[in-house]
Amino acid sequence: MSIQAYQTAVRKTETPRQTEYRAFAAATRGLIDAASLPESEIGRRAEALATNRRLWSLLAADCAVEGNSLPQSLRAQIISLSLFIDRHSSAVLRQGAAIDVLVDINRSIMQGLAPAQPAAVADQP
Repeated sequence: MSIQAYQTAVRKTETPRQTEYRAFAAATRGLIDAASLPESEIGRRAEALATNRRLWSLLAADCAVEGNSLPQSLRAQIISLSLFIDRHSSAVLRQGAAIDVLVDINRSIMQGLAPAQPAAVADQP
């Protein structure tokens, strides 16, 4: 089976939550890589920031849709985070602000999207 066929099969069987987790993982990986680049690598840093911005813009747009089933307060928080991500990404490029802030936010979201770990079963005598 080719890698492309495998990736297609995975996408067909994953839940929306798993898809979101995968998207955040890819964007976060890009940000981490960009953070390790010298500041002179503006193009590659800008590409990672743009990918992350697109992800957050998609989330904000989805939260703005009338039929979105998330609670209104959560939708508002996601939209607010998206606006912060956009502003902070500009600050990274223009003023040398830290990318780590964006990585931390994405990791927090990923923790919320990650499947719950089953409780450990105590050994029975």
